[in-house]
Amino acid sequence: MASIKNLKKDINYVLGDVIEYALDVSILKNVPKKGDAIIDEAIETFDTLVSKINDKKVENKKAHFKAINQDLEVKAKALVEKINGL
Repeated sequence: MASIKNLKKDINYVLGDVIEYALDVSILKNVPKKGDAIIDEAIETFDTLVSKINDKKVENKKAHFKAINQDLEVKAKALVEKINGL
């Protein structure tokens, strides 16, 4: 991982794409309430990951940021699977 700045950008882009995808699918399938729930979950995930990045009480920063990156991948995949299940 190159920097914290790039990790924040990755989180923003990935979860932004998930939100956009959720909006598109919920409109096409006419299930706005289910889409809104997934969007809310994506926003909560964003807030959680950014707060983890901003945590200053970390001993091993490299491992901490690597774990955040892996957590982003897992949560984004789970959200996309929920969207595909609409």
